[in-house]
Amino acid sequence: MGYGGVQVLNGVDFTVASGEVSCVIGPSGSGKSTFLRCLNGLEPVLGGSLRVLGEEVGHTLRDGRYHPWTPKRFAAFRRNIGMVFQRFNLFAHQSALENVACGPVHVLGTPPDRARTLAMEHLDRVGLADHAHKRPHQLSGGQQQRVAIARALAMNPALMLFDEPTSALDPELVDEVLEVMKSLAAEGMTMVVVTHEIAFAREVGDRLAFFADGVVVEEGRPRELLAAPEHERTRAFLSSVLGAQEGPFER
Repeated sequence: MGYGGVQVLNGVDFTVASGEVSCVIGPSGSGKSTFLRCLNGLEPVLGGSLRVLGEEVGHTLRDGRYHPWTPKRFAAFRRNIGMVFQRFNLFAHQSALENVACGPVHVLGTPPDRARTLAMEHLDRVGLADHAHKRPHQLSGGQQQRVAIARALAMNPALMLFDEPTSALDPELVDEVLEVMKSLAAEGMTMVVVTHEIAFAREVGDRLAFFADGVVVEEGRPRELLAAPEHERTRAFLSSVLGAQEGPFER
């Protein structure tokens, strides 16, 4: 995967098991967000193989030939994948309830009354039932991000992607979003989380991968990798990040 001749991802080998929480860390520009966008087909894969939810993304093998997916086929594929971005991307003119209900109505064809009932259930799931009729400008950043999570969950996804979901939040609002993500992990949701929240990765993650310069430098169990990273590039990154968050990593 590349832009303007610059290789953004190069030889990434990455596997996520069903029900697993895989966390991705790394410096800015290392390809983390591009990797997530490839997983849900927002960016094309120019080489290699990418299988998500049992499907080869981007093309179908039929009659001995590979047939590229149409935009309609990509849209159908994405219905099974929820994505939460750094910015909340809520519809400003709609209430929290309407933001959550709109996907099931317009994409899944759910009857409006049923969609509103389900939307309220998802808002309650993220602790925002009492704020259902507020518009985004009436909510804090943490509340808006929780609405965004509820909106993704309303599509009943098999996979959730999180692209640094707390990076745009004030520090005091981070925990409320992380608590929702922890609850999803406890329920067995398959998740890929790009994050700088090292404590979250250590506590919740099943796998941790360190990206740099478009490759996976190393990966492993979070506690083991964070306690004893093998590569100097990983050690330098963790020293910088953990020094700001919680002191030096364990040796």
